[in-house]
Parts: sequence; C-alpha cells; structure tokens
Amino acid sequence: MRNFSHRLCRVLVLFAGCMAAASSYAADGPTETAAVIKRGEYVAKASDCAACHTTAQGKPFAGGLPLVSPLGTIYSTNITPSNEFGIGRYTEEQFSEAIRHGIRADGANLYPAMPYTSYSILTDDDVHALYTYFRFGVTAVDVRAPDTKLPFPMNIRASLKVWNLLFLNKNTYQTDPHQSAEWNRGRYLVQGAAHCSVCHTPRGFMMQEEAGLELSGGQVGTWYAPNITSDTASGIGSWTREELVEYLRTGRLRGKAQAAGDMGEAVEHSSQYLSAADVDAIATYVKGIPPIHDSRDSAPRFTAGKMSSELATLRGTDGIRSDNDAHPTGAELFQGNCASCHSAQGQGSKDGYYPSLFHNSATGSVNANNLIATILYGVDRTTSKGQAYMPGFGGKPTDSTALSDEEIALAGNYVLVHYGRADIPITAQDVAEVRRGGPTSPLLALSRIGIAAGVVIVLLILAFVIVRKRKAAH
Repeated sequence: MRNFSHRLCRVLVLFAGCMAAASSYAADGPTETAAVIKRGEYVAKASDCAACHTTAQGKPFAGGLPLVSPLGTIYSTNITPSNEFGIGRYTEEQFSEAIRHGIRADGANLYPAMPYTSYSILTDDDVHALYTYFRFGVTAVDVRAPDTKLPFPMNIRASLKVWNLLFLNKNTYQTDPHQSAEWNRGRYLVQGAAHCSVCHTPRGFMMQEEAGLELSGGQVGTWYAPNITSDTASGIGSWTREELVEYLRTGRLRGKAQAAGDMGEAVEHSSQYLSAADVDAIATYVKGIPPIHDSRDSAPRFTAGKMSSELATLRGTDGIRSDNDAHPTGAELFQGNCASCHSAQGQGSKDGYYPSLFHNSATGSVNANNLIATILYGVDRTTSKGQAYMPGFGGKPTDSTALSDEEIALAGNYVLVHYGRADIPITAQDVAEVRRGGPTSPLLALSRIGIAAGVVIVLLILAFVIVRKRKAAH
C-alpha cells in the first residue's frame, strides 16, 4: 500500500507539473504562443541545431548523427518532444541547464560537441523561445538515438564537471556600450547562437578553445575551419563586407571560396535563413575582429596559383593500363577524375558552378586538409541559389573504383603544385588521417597514463604504510 501511495504521489506531481506548464503557455493565448514558437524556430536555425541533430534521411531533430571528434565518435541526441527518448519531460529550467551549461535533466554532463560553451551567453528570451519551439513546434519522434560510448576514461562524464569549472563561461551576453547596436548583435550571433569559435578557434591540450586565438583557424574532425580574422594574408581581411554577406547567403564566393563540410551545412541549415539585418550584423562584427597572422602566409589564400595544364604531355599515350603497369601519375589522375568539371587548365566552368582550382581557399591554404576532404567526401549543399554538388572519390573499402590514399595524395599534390600552395605537400598518411576522421588527441592516452600513475602512487603509499605498521608491531 505504501508503494502504491508513493507511485500515485509521483504521478500526481508529474501531472500537476505538466498542467502547470501547459497552462502557462495557454495563458499567453494562441497568438502569443505562436509568435514565441516562430521566434524559437528562427533561433534554432541561427543556432544550426538541424545540422547536428538530424541525419541525412532522418526525421527532424531525432538525433543519431555520428560526430567524429579527436576523442571518439559522439552521437547527437533526440531533441524532439518525445517523452521517452527526447526532451518531452524537460522543464524550461532543465532545458536551459542543458543549453547553457551542458547538464542533462538527469544531472549527467553533455560532451562539449554540443556547443553549450557558446550557447551559455544566450538571453533568457531566446532560451525561452527555443524551449517553446522544441516542446510545442516540433513533432515528437519516438526513436532512441545511439548511445555515445567513448573509450575510458572519456566515458566518465563526471570528469566534465572539472572541465566546465576551467573553461565554461556562465555569464549571459553583455552589450558593449562603446559599439553600435549592429556590432553588438553581430557579436551575440557569432559568439553565441552561430557558435563560430567552436570550429574556427584552435584547441588546446584539454580540447578547450585557445584564449587569444579566437577565430584564427582550427580543426576538430575531418574539415579545417580556416582563419576568419581581419588579417589580410591569413584571414579574410581582403574580403569586402558585401562579399562576406554573399558567402553566408550562398556558400560560395566566386574566385575565392566555397563552403563544404561543416561550413556547407551551416550555410544550408542556418545562415541562408537569417534576416538581412542579422547577416549584415555578423559581417560587421567579423570584419572588425582583430587580425591574427600566420607567419607561413605571405599572401591571401584566395590569390594562390594560376591556370595550368599538362594535358599536352599525355596526348598520344596509351591510357589503358594493366594491373602490372606502373601506378598512374598525378596528371593522369587529374585528367581522368577532375578535368571534366574543373577543366583541363583548372579554371572551372564559365558559369562558376564548378569553381576554379586556383584563387581558391581550399588549394591556397597553409592547411591542405580541406582539399583532401573535398576529394574524399565531395561537396553537397543546397541553398536558395541551387545545389552545389561534387562526388567524393574516397568511396567505401569495398568499392573497387574508389581512389586509394596514395592516388588521392598524387591527385592532390598535382592540384597544389599547379593551382595552389606547392610548398604544402600531401602524403598518403595525411589522406589516411582525414579518411579516419581527422587528427586524434593525445589527451586520451595521456589521461590513461595519468590514471595508471595515480593508481601506482596510491598502491606504493599503501604498501609503505603497511610495511611501517608491521615494523612497528615487531
């Protein structure tokens, strides 16, 4: 009888809580609630929630997307209002704790792949709008996302409490009275909802964003997010404000850059939907970011290379090779796989759909990983201006037509020598690393060594104490 009373009490409390939440929104009236939901949908797009929480063919926000990190694969969670598998039972306070501080309703810590370190500055109004949208404007999907199972000791989520103490800023956004309203809005979006620094800032030993190097370029996973400070050689200081706006809207800037990978997703799911005022605000803030220079850059990455071709050296040769013949050259791989779209001289198509390979951010960068990733995985983004598509040549392990690591390195080096940074060679090991998901972190191995050393020290202390006690007994 006591157990029955206890269960009945829990049911009544839960029912009362749900009724209270429902009545609070009902009190606003349908018009006011609809406006908040619409606002929340906009904030969700500005925050690029769909890119991580929706799989390619999956239902919106049902989670399950594998996010490759230097410490292992993290699966995004279901954030639909499903009571069983999503956030259907979250209170607004619990939702805010997850968004801003990375703490789930059950008290467990979220991994910082969820960019709560940026969302921590979101205003109360924006968090309220997000909660209203995800609770009442999104269709519940009763599907469990795969569990994240990082290797020991990263699977101990409690360790993130220490990480948060060291690196999480819990202060909400404060405007700078010395700057314009547009600049302040841009900073709020860049540092908060758009979480640009999560990708574009290099990471330290503890996988934290490096202080003092904001937006100077970083890599977490397959793609490299380049320097977007105002430095004219290393960053985008040579871009006009209008060019930056065009890039955020379309994902491309002819003769300079094309968005692929994570940035392609950010344009497809987020920045193309922002209001003109917000995109202008972002451009205003980004253009004013202090320059950070890389000494390896003497000129903008958008100006490297020139039109070139080795097609004449291949004419009249036998293009058919047997298994016993020598491996193809970079020139042969380029002509066989790339020239049909990017042209034999690398200038791309006249309409710009297939970009030029010279004066191109991917080939002129001091980091060649984006060129490798583009060849491996291709490009696929859709905006209001149409689809940008390039097939990937990495294939699957069982795909006999896929290019090997050695062949991709040969093709990539041909492109760099003729159209980009000839001083940045690509090796088969570089390709293999990108194919695996990008550079790994030494933190995993070192943390295990640290734990093992700690155990040894504790055992030695215990042994010392035991020996002392035995000697004292005699």
